Amino acid sequence: MPELAYTPIEEIDKIHGELRAGYQSGKLKSIAYRKYQLLQLAYLMKDNSKRFEEALLADLGRPSLEAHFLEISTSIGEIKTAYSSVEKWAKPEKPALSLNFTVMRPVIYKEAKGVVLIISPFNYPVWLTICPLAGALAAGNSVLLKPSELTPATSSLLAELIPKYLDSDLVRVVNGAIPESTKLLSLPWDHIMYTGGFRVGQIVATAAAKYLTPVTLELGGKSPVIIDPECDLATAARRILWGKVVNAGQTCVAPDYILVPRSFQDKFVEALKTAYESFYPTSAEASSPQAYSRIVTPQAFNRIKGLLDNTKGTIIAGGETDEATKYIAPTLIKDVKGDDSLMREEIFGPLLPIVPVEDVDEAIAFVNARDHPLALYVFSQNAEFKAKVFNSTQSGAAVANEVVIHPGAEGLPFGGVGPSGYGAHTGKFTFDTFTHMRSSLDSPSWIDKIIGFRYPPYTDSKLKAALKLLPSLPARPTGPPAEIARTKWWGKWFYLALAVAVVGGLTQRLKTLGGSS
Repeated sequence: MPELAYTPIEEIDKIHGELRAGYQSGKLKSIAYRKYQLLQLAYLMKDNSKRFEEALLADLGRPSLEAHFLEISTSIGEIKTAYSSVEKWAKPEKPALSLNFTVMRPVIYKEAKGVVLIISPFNYPVWLTICPLAGALAAGNSVLLKPSELTPATSSLLAELIPKYLDSDLVRVVNGAIPESTKLLSLPWDHIMYTGGFRVGQIVATAAAKYLTPVTLELGGKSPVIIDPECDLATAARRILWGKVVNAGQTCVAPDYILVPRSFQDKFVEALKTAYESFYPTSAEASSPQAYSRIVTPQAFNRIKGLLDNTKGTIIAGGETDEATKYIAPTLIKDVKGDDSLMREEIFGPLLPIVPVEDVDEAIAFVNARDHPLALYVFSQNAEFKAKVFNSTQSGAAVANEVVIHPGAEGLPFGGVGPSGYGAHTGKFTFDTFTHMRSSLDSPSWIDKIIGFRYPPYTDSKLKAALKLLPSLPARPTGPPAEIARTKWWGKWFYLALAVAVVGGLTQRLKTLGGSS
């Protein structure tokens, strides 16, 4: 794999100007040209899927299955969705019928924002570069891509392939580290999408504020899992463990820690250990390179190992590390307290703390005492249990009986809330992110016969005419609404059936009494 060649800083202004000129050329006002670029992007991925697989292996030790399931195939699917849908997405929309304004022919035009900057992370360097690019092109923007310097093989490959397949007037790649990113953030953009950590997210948002640039931030966080003892135990253990070990835990929506009732912890731990042994009959290290990724950099390895070394919890599986290969085994730790080293920051590695709590109420309080996570997971077969957790917490996503895969679910937005980020993308949500919804009216002259009172000089008669437009309101409330008791549907039918039975029994009794008199 080639070393990553950084873009000379003195060229970045020129690249920015060329992308501005490319956008102003109007090429992407043509839906046909957008589709052409999208199809080229799809073939970029298809033609070079083996090279992307090799690059991900070099950068992250990524197994082939994970490379295709999580990034390569998913990216091609996202591009295909944009290609097939762009005509529908870009079509002007009429708002809901309004008698006051329908004669002015209101319409919403879908227009590109302009020149956009996409800064992608190391952990999913293909999917989180290619999918936002597809949405931005579908929306008609020119795009500058800034891949992660921590994945040199993948970033080099993107820099090589993008100009071979896509119009260089419209899409460019800048590679580099802090100086290059700082230079990029000093320039005016029409939208910035950044995926990464909270601290850098603050830097991006601060830089964007200089030009009032809209920003989409996906920042991760500590995504909890809340366990109901009545869950499907084997499925819960298997799915949670997979969500933690995939990409060696370097996933923004990976299960970060588990909240389990104290009385159920040991039983849940045994289920996790069973799943662990089925995943890695010998060891995750011995399974390399087809079953387990590696940590991205020595610095990341040392950070995660430091969290593990300082935990006061009990390691029940894993715990092995190898600095030379940046290997950290999938590790299960029970009896972890809220102030433990593993609970101070997002782990972003293959360590899975299990935090015992008294009950679901304590679990909810635990989650609410911390920053809103990017994802919150619940494993339960009880609808009331799931509803209680979801209705009592805030998170970017709320997922029951599954982990990690929801960003790939068609039709769902992917994004955070509060410290886990803001804005959303994937599918049409990416198109909408990079689109300006431009309102428009076309008002006929005769409308002044109706609202001509708006013109000076203002008079009492014109004021009375204006007041006629004041909408009528419902009757003034006499107080707050009464608490409405909610009974399960089966409870209502039970009471109805009971009432029918009682009435039927009384009727039969009266007939019997009447017959015997």
